[in-house]
Amino acid sequence: MLGRIVSLTWKHDPTLYAPPKYRRACRYDAFIPDPLAGRELTLPGDIAGVVSEAEAAIRELNTVARPALTPLARLLLRTESIASSKVEGLQVGVRELARAEVRVESGGKASPTALEIMANIDAMELAIHEAASVKRFSVREILAIHRKLMEHAPNAHVGGKIRTVQNWIGGNDYNPCGADFVPPPPEYVDPLLADLCDAMNEDELPPLVQAALTHAQFETIHPFADGNGRTGRALIHVLLRRRGVAPEYVPPISVVLAAERDRYIQGLTDYREGRVDRWIERFAAAAATAAKLALAYLEAVQALSARWRSQLANSPNAPRADAAAWAVIDVLPAHPMITAPVAAAVTGRSRPQIYQAFEQLQAAGVLVPVPGRPRNRSWEAVGLLDLLAGLESGRLPSNRGDRSPG
Repeated sequence: MLGRIVSLTWKHDPTLYAPPKYRRACRYDAFIPDPLAGRELTLPGDIAGVVSEAEAAIRELNTVARPALTPLARLLLRTESIASSKVEGLQVGVRELARAEVRVESGGKASPTALEIMANIDAMELAIHEAASVKRFSVREILAIHRKLMEHAPNAHVGGKIRTVQNWIGGNDYNPCGADFVPPPPEYVDPLLADLCDAMNEDELPPLVQAALTHAQFETIHPFADGNGRTGRALIHVLLRRRGVAPEYVPPISVVLAAERDRYIQGLTDYREGRVDRWIERFAAAAATAAKLALAYLEAVQALSARWRSQLANSPNAPRADAAAWAVIDVLPAHPMITAPVAAAVTGRSRPQIYQAFEQLQAAGVLVPVPGRPRNRSWEAVGLLDLLAGLESGRLPSNRGDRSPG
């Protein structure tokens, strides 16, 4: 066991609004993990091989990165964030979320769940673009990620605040007695988080092993009242970027974890109970699967983009080579539904040029208008959301080459 159990008493609370049995005093066991910084680890040869193969798969995914493919990087980051939310039961349809994004971009409203998922995307962007680049990672960066994540949650007031009360997983809503897992009492959280950051600043372990241990340790500490899972999965990508394994493209590991949620939770239990090798093997296998899945979809999206360009080139009124329509095609992977203001902002073209581009792309069958008020009109990139639905569900694309699935 990588820690110790302390037996504590939950005090009698006659004022608690709950059935009588939950107001009584009771005993519960909280788990206090051992420090992570400086921990030595020797992996069996077969598991070390799985880790090596997974890191190679992530590096291969990142070898295709080029400035022109930057929109694909946002596509993968967006997918990882959506899947991380899905692990926690936050889920909306692919098209529903895309429509919510453009509504918010246009000053409109979206459902509470969609807003929480969009906040997770923002938190992931903060994690890999800012938190991962600091010279020395600290608790301050963890709090910033969590604060951004919780911006639109019903309990947004807990964002960026380390808990000061006991929390627990499973059991009942009134006390930790009989819970599936009870994290360390609040007085242990600050030193454990400081130790976690020390461990994140080390570089003795293989990057993927370091990410696996950091994530499991963070989930064991459970330092926040809510949002621990999503924050902990963001830390995986902070480490992979800091260690240079994933400098451009995040492997959507949460896609695999969401599809195998029970195995994922069992893996975290294995970690706490000292079966670290088993957890690392499971985590590395998920990372390898995610990297290969992402590479397949990058190829499929590039093929779809090539198809769009062919359709535009062969349309009756094909635009000139320097026309805005070509620039819009380049950014569509990052914006499966797009509005004129967003297209103008990301391409640097004028509104009139963008509206002309949209007309040309609609005529070529690349964009279709989304029903709605003309004032807030948006367009959908044909075939892209079908691809994203497959990626988010963890399925390999059904078609390759010059045709898009679905």
